Amino acid sequence: MKKTRLTESQIIRILGEQEAGRRVAEICPSHGISQPTTH
Repeated sequence: MKKTRLTESQIIRILGEQEAGRRVAEICPSHGISQPTTH
């Protein structure tokens, strides 16, 4: 399995932002990840 460069806490924070209604296009650049990474 491919190893992620994000920590578990970072992933939880990103998913929380997405659940709160923030758009993926806004979240990804601020965390340095691509949009397909979130899907």
